[in-house]
Amino acid sequence: MRFRIALAAAALFGGLSVAQAADREINVILPLTGGGAFLGKAEQQALEQFEKQANAEGGIHGQPLKFVFHDDQSSPQVAVQLANQVKASNPPVILGSALVALCNAMAPLMKNGPLLYCFSPGVHPAPGSFIYSSSISTKELAAALLRYFGRKGWKKVALITSTDASGQDAYKNFRALFAENDHKDVELVAEAQLNPTDVSASAQIQRLKGANPDVLVAWSTGGPIGTVFKAIHDAGLELPVATTNGNQTYAQMAQYAAFLPKELYIPAADFLKNDKQAKQYEAASAKAAFYKAFEGTGIKPDGPSTYAWDPALLVVGALRKLKADATAEDLRNYFHDLKGVAGINGFYDFKAVPNRGLGEQNVVVTRWDAAAQTWDVVSDPLGIPRAQ
Repeated sequence: MRFRIALAAAALFGGLSVAQAADREINVILPLTGGGAFLGKAEQQALEQFEKQANAEGGIHGQPLKFVFHDDQSSPQVAVQLANQVKASNPPVILGSALVALCNAMAPLMKNGPLLYCFSPGVHPAPGSFIYSSSISTKELAAALLRYFGRKGWKKVALITSTDASGQDAYKNFRALFAENDHKDVELVAEAQLNPTDVSASAQIQRLKGANPDVLVAWSTGGPIGTVFKAIHDAGLELPVATTNGNQTYAQMAQYAAFLPKELYIPAADFLKNDKQAKQYEAASAKAAFYKAFEGTGIKPDGPSTYAWDPALLVVGALRKLKADATAEDLRNYFHDLKGVAGINGFYDFKAVPNRGLGEQNVVVTRWDAAAQTWDVVSDPLGIPRAQ
């Protein structure tokens, strides 16, 4: 009897062990708590929907896909600790994190792999490295935005950025762009900076208001952008305002509804659902698959959903085509020559745009429509205004 019980127990636990080993795990490091949680949670939800869709299609080499989430608590120090722990198992790839500071902290650990696919567009990987960045770079988002301003006749631009890594990346990019001939029809007339912990931006906004700008760019994410929007509202400053696509979330639009700028513009990839059929079948199919994955979930996908979706799409697609024991080097070599793959954010071409796959030609400018509770695409690619 004791033998039979022991045998049954061994079979039970052995069965569980086999089932667990059968999963094809991909580790994901995200800010699920702390200041970046508004991004991390949305990206986690997107990956959970992607996982269901991928497993309905057979997983990876017959193994069920399983994303294993690790909370970096929006802390670079914790992100590094988690990256070291995950790296010890020698995985070919790690997904995440969601913020510039978090990805930059982890990046030096990946000098020789695994491949780190960061979900922040504000990371600028060296071509050929093991670091990849999601969506469109902040510099190219900013370039399309300035092109839109110039062609709309908004010549005088004021800029406020946060003092964190995301804000400083944007500040550097905007300053460089104003010096380029392609943007000589716009000028930076005033600038200010905001500490993310500041509870008010009134002094900065009053100073910018004094420069009489045609348009104001406020580049920060999360709580600090709410502080800036509130100060703009309280100052009675009624002019077009633009911000980063890191704020392209329905949750934030609802949270700040009482003091959102009347004209709020965001440069982004054209992921939005619309009635117009995409010109290419592959693009239409990719967009349909993305939105279908969220049907019946009560989740309304937005910008952060796409930052996680396309990296997962690309990585899983690569793992399906490579050998079952593919290494980080195999993945990097695969992406090096990859082009023509349709994602929710556009057609990827890693030969033209190394370690990212998307460029300025994938940027459109969107405007928040409070009545429709979504964003309207108001430009063609490159930020060229659409004819009214």
